[in-house]
Amino acid sequence: MTELAAPHALTPDPEALVRGLKDGTWPRAEWTHRAHLVAGVWFVRNEGFDAACRNMPDVIRRYNEASGVANTETAGYHETLTQAYLREIARQLHVLPRTVELHECVASVCRSDLADSDWPHRYWRRSTLWSPKARREWVDPDLRPLPA
Repeated sequence: MTELAAPHALTPDPEALVRGLKDGTWPRAEWTHRAHLVAGVWFVRNEGFDAACRNMPDVIRRYNEASGVANTETAGYHETLTQAYLREIARQLHVLPRTVELHECVASVCRSDLADSDWPHRYWRRSTLWSPKARREWVDPDLRPLPA
């Protein structure tokens, strides 16, 4: 196994994670920042970017409801964060050969800048990113543009 492919002990199995999100059985305590990244990689890799942008939000909303988290203007699903991470995941996966296996894609993304949960604050002011509007709908970055 190459270093790129080396699994991280805290990285969930992508297939089990997405299955658990879809059926509402994924343990809430394990729905971490890293798990969000893994799910994003799975959706982009398996469904394509456009479908991931359509489908992952609904999966997260339903999972939140199933696990007792309300999707409101101050909690639960966050549209701008989800779409920003999906865009960057897709950008990173685009440079990898299609022959790279899913677990290697996950490892690559989990070693990138996206692993830092403060990553979005490089592009958005906190007041903008955590506004009800940004949680509800896409809000463009107000500090600098996302990578092309």
